[in-house]
Amino acid sequence: MGGANHSVVSEFVFLGLTNSWEIQLLLFVFSSMFYVASMMGNSLIMLTVTFDPHLHSPMYFLLANLSFIDLGVSSVISPKMIYDLFRKRKVISFGGCITQIFFLHVIGGVEMMLLIAMAFDRHVAICKPLHYLTIMNRKMCILLLVAAWVVGLAHSMIQLVFVIKLPFCGPNVLDSFYCDFPRFIKLACTDTFSLEFMVTANSGFISLGSFFILIVSYSFILITVRKHSSRGSSKALSTLSAHIMVVILFFGPCIFVYIWPHPTSCLDKFLAVFDAVLTPFFNSVIYTLRNKEMKVAMSKICSQFIIYRRIS
Repeated sequence: MGGANHSVVSEFVFLGLTNSWEIQLLLFVFSSMFYVASMMGNSLIMLTVTFDPHLHSPMYFLLANLSFIDLGVSSVISPKMIYDLFRKRKVISFGGCITQIFFLHVIGGVEMMLLIAMAFDRHVAICKPLHYLTIMNRKMCILLLVAAWVVGLAHSMIQLVFVIKLPFCGPNVLDSFYCDFPRFIKLACTDTFSLEFMVTANSGFISLGSFFILIVSYSFILITVRKHSSRGSSKALSTLSAHIMVVILFFGPCIFVYIWPHPTSCLDKFLAVFDAVLTPFFNSVIYTLRNKEMKVAMSKICSQFIIYRRIS
């Protein structure tokens, strides 16, 4: 076993989502439609926040960055999944698999921190309104964004440093349609119990802890809003409910995939499709439909674009 310390597997084979042609066709139409809608919706949010001066505030700065991350969430898994749907042999190179895992966890870590930053922003805005602009100044916004990317990169790199050195001697079949740590590690031809525990602790318990902190934080903010019944309270409740829905959409699948002790392939695949295809789309819809300022700003941007196209 002189080569046991080196990987001999050069590619991995995905089993995919289903072998039924009818379901593959349905998934192709469904995934393509939501992927395009998600890319357009999140791009529109970024453009609206960038070009509308009324939206140059900390909350919308963080929202624009969340939309940028959602573009990444859609792009890491969805294009490969859609491309592979009608292929008999669904393969990805070893390097491609590692790259997909790296970006998947960087983006996941950044999004988790951005959601925490957005909760902090709402806490300051509602609980300390007189000090809001002092606390949530430009420097603080940049600091929160940099911290989110540092945490995301560290979260991904800490796990990859250990996993990339694993020996893979075969088999090379992944019962999935994308690469991620839980199923990837199981293919290594060595004992991976400690690494599996590290992944559960790094991805699972951090997700669970962050979700618990966010729910407690939003509960405290909601109680504060209810105590102060005013004209602005309905607007605050609408904004908070949008934030809470996005938190549940993001953390729900993550907690199940990384913590559930007896994962099932079908449920894992469903949650992965939901997380990669639907969540980025729902995020853009939730933040626009439940936000009057955003809807008005978007209609202005769209009308200006239409006028510009007619003139040109």
